[in-house]
This record gives sequence, C-alpha cells and structure tokens, in this order.
Amino acid sequence: ELVSCVGWTTADELYSCSDDHQIMKWNPLTSETTRVVKLPDDIYPIDLHWFPRNVGGKKQSHAESFVLTSSDGKFHLISKLGRVEKSVEAHCGAVLAGRWNYEGTALVTVGEDGQVKIWSKSGMLRSTLAQQGNPVYSVAWAPDSEKVLYTSGKQLIIKPLQPTAKVLQWKAHDGLILKTDWNSVNDLILSAGEDCKYKVWDSFGRGLYTSQPHEYPITCVAWAVDGELFAVGSFNTLRLCDKTGWSYALEKPNTGSIFNISWSTDGTQLAGACGNGHVIFAHVVEQRWEWKNFEITLIKRRTMKVHDVSSEAEDSLEFRDRVVKASLASGYLVVATSLQCYVFSTKNWNTPLIFDLKEGTVSLILQAERHFLLVDGGGLYLYSYEGRLISSPKYPGMRTDTLNAQTVSLSNDTLAIKDKADEKVIYIFEALSGKPLGDGKPLTHKAEIVEIALDQKGLISERKVAFIDKNRDLYITSVKRFGKEQKIVKIGTMVHSLAWNDTSNILCGVQDSRITVWYYPNTVYVDKDLLPKTLYEKEASEFSRNPQLVSFVGNQVTLRRADGSLVHLGVPPYPGMLHAHAQAARWQDALRLCRFVQDQTLWACLAAMAVANKDMGTAEIAYAAIGEIDKVQYINSIKDLPSKESRMAHMLLFSGNTQEAETLLLQTGLIYQAIQVNINLYNWDRALELAVKHKTHVDTVLAYRQKFLEDFGKKETNKRFLQYAEGVSV
Repeated sequence: ELVSCVGWTTADELYSCSDDHQIMKWNPLTSETTRVVKLPDDIYPIDLHWFPRNVGGKKQSHAESFVLTSSDGKFHLISKLGRVEKSVEAHCGAVLAGRWNYEGTALVTVGEDGQVKIWSKSGMLRSTLAQQGNPVYSVAWAPDSEKVLYTSGKQLIIKPLQPTAKVLQWKAHDGLILKTDWNSVNDLILSAGEDCKYKVWDSFGRGLYTSQPHEYPITCVAWAVDGELFAVGSFNTLRLCDKTGWSYALEKPNTGSIFNISWSTDGTQLAGACGNGHVIFAHVVEQRWEWKNFEITLIKRRTMKVHDVSSEAEDSLEFRDRVVKASLASGYLVVATSLQCYVFSTKNWNTPLIFDLKEGTVSLILQAERHFLLVDGGGLYLYSYEGRLISSPKYPGMRTDTLNAQTVSLSNDTLAIKDKADEKVIYIFEALSGKPLGDGKPLTHKAEIVEIALDQKGLISERKVAFIDKNRDLYITSVKRFGKEQKIVKIGTMVHSLAWNDTSNILCGVQDSRITVWYYPNTVYVDKDLLPKTLYEKEASEFSRNPQLVSFVGNQVTLRRADGSLVHLGVPPYPGMLHAHAQAARWQDALRLCRFVQDQTLWACLAAMAVANKDMGTAEIAYAAIGEIDKVQYINSIKDLPSKESRMAHMLLFSGNTQEAETLLLQTGLIYQAIQVNINLYNWDRALELAVKHKTHVDTVLAYRQKFLEDFGKKETNKRFLQYAEGVSV
C-alpha cells in the first residue's frame, strides 16, 4: 500500500507509516528494516511529526515520541517503541496534518473540517485558531512559534496566536495548495499546488520565486533544517533546489507520487514517502567550495576531490564518517563530519588536524584569518586552526539552531551575532575570551536587522560592523563603544546583500540595480560629505533580479544570479593598495599612487584616510585635488594654531565631533577656545554656561550675542542672557 508519511529520529534512523497500517523503522546505513507496530485496521495514517529534540536547552540525542494523524479524525501520541500513549478525537473527517512547535509546548492540527486547532503537549485542546469552509491540507509554525501558516484552497494564511493581531492572507496559486513549509533559519515559506508549480515567499507574503509548471501536481515540498536547500516531490519526480528557488538536480525515480519528504537532522539526506509503497532515500552530494585557485567537490558521502586549477594537481580526501558541513577560506579547509572535525591547510592535504566533536550536528562553520567558529544545536565554539578550543560565547536566551551566515559574523578579534529572540539587537563578543565587548551591552538598532558583517582588517579599536535592516537600509557603526553611544550611520539604501573584502576594509553591496563598492566606509566618521565621492558603482541589470553576493576576495566580487549561475566581477586594485599604504603610514607612496592613477574617487579616499590618521599635509593635497577649496583653507588655518591640543581639537571639529573637541579643550585648560568654538557654532546657551561655570569671558559671550542680534535686528528673549546682561557691563 502507499506510504503516507516519513520522519527521522536520528540522522540514521527513519520511521515510515503506510496504508497497510504498519509503522516501519529503517536504517539506511545497514539497510535494515524492522516493523515497529501494526496499528488497528481502522487507522489510516496521514502525517507524522517527531517531538522536537532540543527542548528547554537540554539536547536529547534522539526524539522520544511522535504525533500521528489519521483518517478517522483522531491524532495519536506514540512512543518510539510503538506504544500508543494517547488518542484524541480532534476533527470531523481526517486530520490532514499535525505539527509540534519548535519548543515542544504546543501542537497544531488541521483537518478536512476546515478547522485549525492548537493542543497542549499532553493533548488537551487549548484553542480553535480558525474555522473555514474548505479542508486545510497543510500547516507550519512560524520560527518564533507565535504564528501559524495554513492553506485554504488557493490561499495561504498566516494567523498569529494573539487574537487581536493582524492576519495575513494572500492568493498563492491558481490551483489547490497541497503543501506548505516555513523555515526557522531563513524565515522563508514554500508552497506547492495542483497548478503544478512550487513557489518561495518571504514571511510578508512577497513572492520571491515561481517555478515553471511541471507535468503533474506538486505533492510535497520540504526545507532542509539549515534553510539552504529544499526538496520538491511530484509524480515520479524528486527535485533539489537552492533557497532562492533555482534547481540543483532533478531525479526521475519510479516511485509514483511522493507524498511526504523528511530531511535528516544534519541535512545530508532525505527520505520520501512514495505512492507505490516504496520509501526513497537520497543523499546530497556534489557540493562545491571555491577559494582562490582551489576547487573542492564532495563526490561521495565520505570523499572529497581537491582540484588546484593553477597547477592542475588533484587530491582525494577520505573521511571516516559522512561529511555534514565544510568551509574553505583563508588558506584552510574545515570539514565537519558527524563525529569529528578535520582541518586541512591548503599547502598540505595529507596531514589534517582531527579532533572529536561534542554531541550535536554542526549547522554552520565560519572562518576568519586566525580561527574558525563551529555552531551546533548546543552552542558556539571558537577553535584555532591548531584545533585548540579558544572560547565558547554565550548570551541569554541563546538559540543556535536559527543562526546562519547572514546572522553571524567573525573577524580575527570579534564575533557578532544577531539573535532571533530580539531582531533589533546585535550581540558583540571578544573572540579570544568569549566575553561581551566593552560595557557588555549589545548594540541596539531602531528596526529589525536582516544581515550583519564585520570588517576583517585593521585594529580592534577601529573594528566596524555593517548591517542591513528590514527596510533594506545599510548602516555602519563601530564595535567598540566606551560608555558613550556610538552613532549608527546610514550609508546606503535598497541594499540586498553585502560582503567585506578579505584583505582590506572595502565593503561591497548589491543595491537595487547596481553593484556598489564603498572604498572607505570609515569616511562617514571623518567627513560625511565625502562619502558619495568614495564610491564605485557598476550597472547590474545584466545580473538579473536580486543577485546574491557570494564572496569578495582580492579584487574579485562573486555574485550568484537568480538562475544559479555564478558571475565574477573585477574591482579596480588601486583602493586596496591605498589601504595598505595608509595602514603603514606610507603617505608619500599613497600620494604617488593617486597622482599615477589620476582618479577623483581615489583622491577622495586618500583625503578621508589622511584626516582619519591626522596627517594634515597629505589631506591638504588630496582635498585640493578634488577641488574642495574651503576645506583646504580650514586645514591651513589648523596648521597655524600654536598648541598641539588646539590643533587636535580643530581636527575633531573638522570631522564634526563638536562634543569631543570641546571636552579636549576644557581638559587642557583652553577655556576661551572652548567658548569661542561654541560661539562660532551659535551654541549660545552652552557658551554662556561654560563662561559662567569657569567665571571668565562672560562679557565676551554677551558681546558676541549682542552683535549677532543686532545683525539680524532681533530683541533678546533668552532669560539667562537677560539675567547676566543686567549684572555685566559689556
């Protein structure tokens, strides 16, 4: 009889239920199949879902029980050994789907009677979330378990558990929707319909991808746990797709319709429940990693092929267990298998460093130049390339299973994480100790953050984090905040993805219909008006809609187009060289480079770098080259100032840091200059306040104020000035 549903308990054990009333247990490694239990003859199973494994922070090695929905209107809570713990009358007609939420605190069921019901862990009815006229075929929880997504004919509906909150509903297909799935890591939604198409949506119901019509209705779709891939099943068809929708592989197995697909917890294999009574197993292979001249392919579950394109040399790497995740960058290949972690240096493929992993499958590997980060269900672990555990950062309410490359960023000294619990917050850690940076407060933004990235080079005191919020605005801010609130500065709009360069602090982003490179993002802290002059822009209409940035290595930007093809884009090499000169304070070489290239953008970058490093001579030449004469004059006036402190203060003023300039002048006892600075900026109240506080130059302030008012023909209305004007003769 047809197999209706499948579900993995561990990465090597699968349960399947079929219309012949049997629950079978499969082990794909040893190819063993055993019967767990035969259900009563009146129970025809429809859907099964294992109880989540990482509940309450305790990570169980395998799931203990599952919910099974059946055609007689009941759902059954069944233990791993096949004992039916409880059967609950749930719907009139068949219960078409049942899903545990991520915490394991609630169960949602949907049925032919058009009802959506929420149950407690023990099977008590909590609420009926929705009632409608047509059957609900599929249901999924939102990543935060606060909302439920379900189908209604051709519509998809997202309904929050809060009764007062707004319901989102949209027409998704031209035919009946048979299956839907919502991923907890990337927050994207899949739908499959009888119109023979599958589609990808974001959580606002905006369509991101629509497939071509197939020959037969799409009977199921399922996300891999980490949200990078999804699988699509139809009649004699199994397809593997990227999260952006394009297809990696198409298989035509002899299965009948595939009714249900379940991914194993480590995301390396999937199982399908087939209409002809078979269970199909599939493994994901042929993943590729590229870095500089190396190309690495996973050719079998436990074998990798290394290809050096410059010397045409080939190597083969064998592993004891199957490969779960891998990453190639900064001269190292890091491979996590189900039990161990291997670190290969690209200079020597024969002697990897191997260490054992803790319980839990690795869901993410991130590399920096000096160390790498492993993320599994239990926590975050930072290792050196020698295999030493450096630190294991923690923060309150940590849920590591929802982290991906967009929400975690690593540099040589800093680790930044955007958590799902509060989307407006970025946690920042010191990499070597695993402690929160600075005063321990996380960085808070006014809107939800979508993607974050740390710059890779330079000093830790100047470490910057760039991030995109949900309005697609790009911001940059400094990681180190000493007590004072660091300003978060907006440097771009409509940015879809971003990447820092690996060798210098140059930022690249995909904006609306163009690729933009911020040659020196730090400019915003030095001279805001210069920023537009330090950009490199390239028309990107040839790259189709919303291309994704894959990497920015050396002078090469790699983009992935919407159809999955990779496009490489060259960026001029000069700004990188300029960064190197500036970092080593080789200002003469920097000037020579700019004179040789004769490019306005390069001069603008040099001007900003020189001011940032307080080199006024170079700054003067650079500003002159881009025709900013007023700034040249101001820099000249700074040079003539008598004391070093006042020069420093005016430099700070030049960059717009008035508060710091005033503090510096007061600290060094230059009271009059501090007052004069405020008068020049028309901060009258502050000027008077300083004068009164230090009991000096009150008359000067009043005189300037009087002259200012006379110039504009106004009367004095400020109470404080009137009060002092009576007591002081000017």
